[in-house]
Amino acid sequence: MVETGILVFRDNESLHVGQRIGDELLQAIRNSKIYIPIFSKNYASSHWCLRELAYMVECASKSKGNKEILPIFLDVEPDDVKLKTNLYSKALSKHQKKFCIEVESWKKALVDVDKIKGWNLKRDESQVDLKRSIIQTVLTKLNISLKKNVTADLVGLDDRVEAIIKMLHVESDNVQFLGIHGMGGIGKTTLAKVIFNRLSSSFHECNFLSDVGESSRRHGLVHLQKQLLSKFPNSRSLLDQIYDVDEGTNMIERVLCNKKVSHCS
Repeated sequence: MVETGILVFRDNESLHVGQRIGDELLQAIRNSKIYIPIFSKNYASSHWCLRELAYMVECASKSKGNKEILPIFLDVEPDDVKLKTNLYSKALSKHQKKFCIEVESWKKALVDVDKIKGWNLKRDESQVDLKRSIIQTVLTKLNISLKKNVTADLVGLDDRVEAIIKMLHVESDNVQFLGIHGMGGIGKTTLAKVIFNRLSSSFHECNFLSDVGESSRRHGLVHLQKQLLSKFPNSRSLLDQIYDVDEGTNMIERVLCNKKVSHCS
């Protein structure tokens, strides 16, 4: 994650002083936008992990949707976290005597987090695919990888941007196509980039294809189809199966079906 530009805070046992979560850790949790608890077999045996999880849930619930939790089920099943098995339930019972006041909040936090769709390494995918999927998801939610570079001191675009955004009806479930045309050099691509940056966080998946005409002439439509699909994690392993335009079209239909997608070109 660090290599891809994500600012990461990883808990360290050295931060644990006394019986309370240290101020540095509390501040890190408060300042974070995304929380990724990694549920292992021994997770619930650590009262520090449970305290942090409870605080993550509290911060996320108070954020009005600005913070979220993305759980990873490493070597456990969701039912373990949901306390439907003995794995975490026994661990919590052992904490009952020493941390009786906190245990109920820990139980609630575990059950709440289990309702969130996450990654299950045991069932869903390999470790390499898991890392790739997590990083892409975090980048998308932080809107890091999606941002297109534009000049910071642009003048005279605000009214045009607002007018186009209004025409796109982003809140609608309908498919919208909008073309920006004109002579070269008047700022069509820049305008498209600004709009893309403004709206990308409103969509589940996004992609921005530059120089479509030139790329199509040089490399063909299949290349463009693969370039379009390459931004969507679930379709990357399928790119080698596209040999002609028809296969590419069918693949795009399958991958993007029932998704809210933004595509600028």
